[in-house]
Formats: sequence, structure tokens, C-alpha cells
Amino acid sequence: MLVLLVMLIITIPIQLHSVTLEMPVGAPPTNLIKPEKIQIDIDEKSTVYWQGLPVSAAELDEKMKTVAVLNPQPEVHVRPNKTSSYAVFANVLSSSRRIGLNKIAVIGAEQFVQ
Repeated sequence: MLVLLVMLIITIPIQLHSVTLEMPVGAPPTNLIKPEKIQIDIDEKSTVYWQGLPVSAAELDEKMKTVAVLNPQPEVHVRPNKTSSYAVFANVLSSSRRIGLNKIAVIGAEQFVQ
């Protein structure tokens, strides 16, 4: 059986897969305009805060719509509390995605590690 394995290894041709890439030369362009950071907090009572001020679901959608059209698009940092409702957190994420906000980050995920 060992002989068959060695023969199989020897007879199989070596596969060389290579892809030719033309990489750009020089330094990458610097982005002089830094995107704004939007902080959305969800507290232990599942109250949603926009930049530190409590907002309803309708107000949150309106605020998201106003910043979604900005260029460059702002970074949205969502920071849920460990005891907050998952439904509220999921609603914030789905609303932001539906409205068109693409730069979303969940901050403070280390609190969920057991």
C-alpha cells in the first residue's frame, strides 16, 4: 500500500496555478476627508440614543436618511448594552442597511464573551 501511495505521489504532476497581476506603482492616494462618526447607543432598557440623545424608531430612521446621502458616508458605531433587547439591536442594524448605510461597526462586543 505504501508503494502505491509513493507511485501515486510521483506520477501526479505538480500543479502550478499562477495569476499575473498588474499592481499599481507608487504610494496610494491619501484621503484628506475623514468620514464623520455617528454613535448609536442602546442602553439596558433598550432605549436608542443618537449621538447621546434618546430617539424613537421614526426619528432614528429620519436621522439615518439624512446622513446616508452624505459623501463620504459616515461611519456608524452601534454600541448595545449586554442586557438590551436583541430585537431593538437587530432593528437598528436592519434599518441602517435598508436605508443604505454601509459603514457599520458594533462596538463593545467583548462584553458578550463569557
